[in-house]
Amino acid sequence: MKLYFVRHGKTLSNLEGRFQGSTIDSQLLPQAYDELSLLGQELRHIKFDEVYSSDLPRALKSAEIILDENKHTYTIQATKQLREWYLGSLEGTKISIAKAIYPKQIRAFNHNLAQFSPSIFDAETLYQVTHRIIDVIQSLNEKNENILIVGHGASLSATIHCLLGYEPSAFKKLGHLDNTSLTILETSNLKEFHLVKWNNTEHLEKAQETLIISN
Repeated sequence: MKLYFVRHGKTLSNLEGRFQGSTIDSQLLPQAYDELSLLGQELRHIKFDEVYSSDLPRALKSAEIILDENKHTYTIQATKQLREWYLGSLEGTKISIAKAIYPKQIRAFNHNLAQFSPSIFDAETLYQVTHRIIDVIQSLNEKNENILIVGHGASLSATIHCLLGYEPSAFKKLGHLDNTSLTILETSNLKEFHLVKWNNTEHLEKAQETLIISN
């Protein structure tokens, strides 16, 4: 089975450098529609057995745009379990301001999740975030071949690191997930996972090359 993880398209809050979390939502930027369509074109020949998305509009809309390019028809299973990390009092805050007030905590959130203290912000714990998403994955039918999961940067990144067997202190080892990026894991038993692609954005790079040439 291959699991295709996609981070939603870029939003206004991403552009403004704000924490969105699981209670704040922001509309997709116009460029995100084009970028998601490009990713959809890359995946258009793949028949997904099931499609899951966070129920937050920025993720759900991203899934719809991707699937508009696909040759097959799907029902998107939207669920709260795939929402972004609930960050409590940080949600809606500009990241630059949070860094100034809580430098150690924001550094930990970005580089070493084992040192992040969610209680300071009344946020979800690392365990809560990763295991609500892992619960979705472990509920899948092992006979499926291709699953599309559209979600969010922080929660998906932490969960994927967890699935690959990293310790919490190394949950940032592979880096972050860009908007409209594609990450693929492979598994035969939903217990052991192999990384096929991480944070792939080749489809966006092609678009940028085309833009430069046309100008």
